[in-house]
Amino acid sequence: MTSSIVFDPLVPWPLLVMVAVIAVLGILLALIRGLRGWPLRGLAGLIVLAALAGPSFQQEDRAPLSDIVVLLEDQSASQRLGTRETKTTDAADTLAANIAARPNTEVRRITVADGQGDAGTELMSALSDALAEEPRARVAGIIALTDGRVHDANLPVDLPAPFHVVLSGEQTDWDRRLSVVGAPAFAIIGEPVVLTLRVDDLGAAPQAEEFADLDISIGGNEPQRFTVPIGQDLELPITLPTGGRNVIRFAVPEAEGELTDRNNAAVIQMNGVRDRLRVLLVSGEPHAGGRTWRNLLKSDSSVDLVHFTILRPPEKQDGVPVSELSLIAFPTRELFMEKIDDFDLIIFDRYKRRGILPSLYLENIANYVRSGGAVLVSAGPDFASADSLFRTPLGAVLPATPTARVIEEPYAPVVSDLGSRHPVTTGLPQNGEWGRWLRQIDVAQTSGDMVMTGVDDRPLLILDRVEEGRVALLASDQAWLWSRGYEGGGPQLELLRRLAHWMMGEPELEEEALTATAEGQNMRIERRTLAGEVPPLIITGPDGTVTELPLSPSAPGRFDTLFTGPEIGLYRLENGDQVTVIGLGPAAPREFVETIADASVLEPAVTALRGGVNRLEDGLPRIRDVRIGRPAAGRGWIGLTPRDAYETRDVRQTAILPGWLVLLLSAFFITAAWLREGRR
Repeated sequence: MTSSIVFDPLVPWPLLVMVAVIAVLGILLALIRGLRGWPLRGLAGLIVLAALAGPSFQQEDRAPLSDIVVLLEDQSASQRLGTRETKTTDAADTLAANIAARPNTEVRRITVADGQGDAGTELMSALSDALAEEPRARVAGIIALTDGRVHDANLPVDLPAPFHVVLSGEQTDWDRRLSVVGAPAFAIIGEPVVLTLRVDDLGAAPQAEEFADLDISIGGNEPQRFTVPIGQDLELPITLPTGGRNVIRFAVPEAEGELTDRNNAAVIQMNGVRDRLRVLLVSGEPHAGGRTWRNLLKSDSSVDLVHFTILRPPEKQDGVPVSELSLIAFPTRELFMEKIDDFDLIIFDRYKRRGILPSLYLENIANYVRSGGAVLVSAGPDFASADSLFRTPLGAVLPATPTARVIEEPYAPVVSDLGSRHPVTTGLPQNGEWGRWLRQIDVAQTSGDMVMTGVDDRPLLILDRVEEGRVALLASDQAWLWSRGYEGGGPQLELLRRLAHWMMGEPELEEEALTATAEGQNMRIERRTLAGEVPPLIITGPDGTVTELPLSPSAPGRFDTLFTGPEIGLYRLENGDQVTVIGLGPAAPREFVETIADASVLEPAVTALRGGVNRLEDGLPRIRDVRIGRPAAGRGWIGLTPRDAYETRDVRQTAILPGWLVLLLSAFFITAAWLREGRR
């Protein structure tokens, strides 16, 4: 029960002040004129002013409220290193018991887990949410048991009481960390790109090592080991071997005594792009289909095209002087001996032997294919003759043998069963039936994959791999009819575009491939194959856990599945002879980028109300009561500020000057003043 005097004026305070001033002036005037009743007049005025002020005697029935201490327990991933988790839990239990044993004190124990995705430790967010649910006037202190690696420390939180940090790590902890300082998102295939790496020893490293081993693996292949300096930026040139996504993993072996190896690896995903695709197109003679090939290749801005059409063969002797000819000599030696490796694709369009390319040059083209080049032959009637390219050293790498028969009849090209699963021909656009072609060269397939057929299911388009290179044979020169819209036309541009890009090794057109795309913790895995079925998928997680999943058919030649990775890191996918890797988030999650216990990021919150930082290895701090504004921490102790909060249950007010008493007293003093002055 508490008592106090309160005022509830009947008129506004400014008006009350004006009345008081008028009363004082009147009393002064009475004093100046020598009226003997001025003291009595003053008492009457004072009683009226007091009545207008509305004084009351107030009594409150108050119930004391307990103080609240917020205890934050960090249970994020970095707290599971070493013995931190056990020590933190034991310390939290002891502190909670000690605080609860204090008189008039309650504990709000808050568990701080990992944030969503790779957000890290969001301790200040958890504190802000906890304070929003409690009356600020009751919070006596905040204690955080953590390793100090808080990733939302910049979040502004208005603290109502001292903030204390109790660090769980030890001063002897040390860790080795690998980080990628700079890496581009794209790189040109075959050209080195410079990445910047760094290996650091953090904390109390047991010895000052100057070098560490570094393993580099591209695309899940066997890693190569190098020795690199510690504590320095390392500029590392990397050459991407293939187009599309390339996953590069860097790792340093785990050192004895370090806290964790989760930050010993880094994964980057870079897209390999070709600078320019260099194509050599050799047309044996002018014809309607030659312009189709040229227009297709010139329409692609990424293609550098060199096109030669043989307009005047050597056997043509018409007596025209050479000086009067405007034809350009065919630079055969320069193209097919000196610079042949500069081309990604060579196309022979209705070419036949005319003595322009000696056998030595054609043998060099065959070797170019075996060593990784690509040759496409668009066959015309000459392919079935004695002057056929097949009857040159180049014939050794071609996937079919001509039968010397040229079929001159209309037919509709058809995608074969195998072609329905091959990326070059699967899902080609089709509006009704495709227009017919009028000629086909009869060939007998000897190798490769027949993806399109013509007359009586004879091979029309055959794709083959020869050692490291690729060869395609199109047994017709009538594809241009589709571009002219003959009988409705067909997907000529799309077919030839896919064919050219498959021959140049574009990853999205590989017939045997295992790919994966990630979104958050989920990944969609797709297997492309020419086979009718595939074995189960084997997934190896970052912790070595092996998962086996079946792949379900989704389209001809395509199988897929969905997988949710239980943790962030690098996953290795295997299906038959296909292997790929994919990273879910960074290889080193945010929780493991910095692992040495340190409260520096929390210093602004600690010093705001003069809190303190203590270490668990020094023992649990004692708890004291301190006044607001005084230092709240010292050696081996932390302070709480008692709030003395209360709840008002009942309020009673009694008027000190009731109306009848004011009227009686004021009348008495006014009458007394009048009598005293009247008797004079």
